[in-house]
Amino acid sequence: MTDSVDVPIIAAVVPGYAHPGDAGADLVAAEAVHLEPGERALVPTGVRIALPDGYAAFVVPRSGLAAKHGISIVNAPGTVDAGYRGEIKVSLINTDIHSAYDVAVGDRIAQLIVMPVTRARFLPVEELPDSVRGDGGFGSTGYQAQATANEAGQAR
Repeated sequence: MTDSVDVPIIAAVVPGYAHPGDAGADLVAAEAVHLEPGERALVPTGVRIALPDGYAAFVVPRSGLAAKHGISIVNAPGTVDAGYRGEIKVSLINTDIHSAYDVAVGDRIAQLIVMPVTRARFLPVEELPDSVRGDGGFGSTGYQAQATANEAGQAR
């Protein structure tokens, strides 16, 4: 990645990228939290930023926490708008049905991805143009193709 943007920040621990080329910078917990199975908590990070106009930041789960411990983010991705100046907090949830999970101060709990965003102009119309997909929604891609393939296999 060669593009960069300056983001003013107030933080005891500045988010960092673990590897060159990583999209997400690690956010760490500023407070310890205990999460029982199925429990959620709003975890402070101590990070406040000033994004430039035309940018947003997205708070996304860490794949290792999700895969190893069932820890995810309730509203993933969480959106940080350019005008927001408050502390970034992460709404963690423990999806493990058997084990509690402890978050310690300084634990990496989420990643922050900063991206340019386009502002849409919504144009009211009476009818939308046709498309290949049409109004096919949930499960409309792949599912029907697989069902058709299965039916073809049964017809033999």
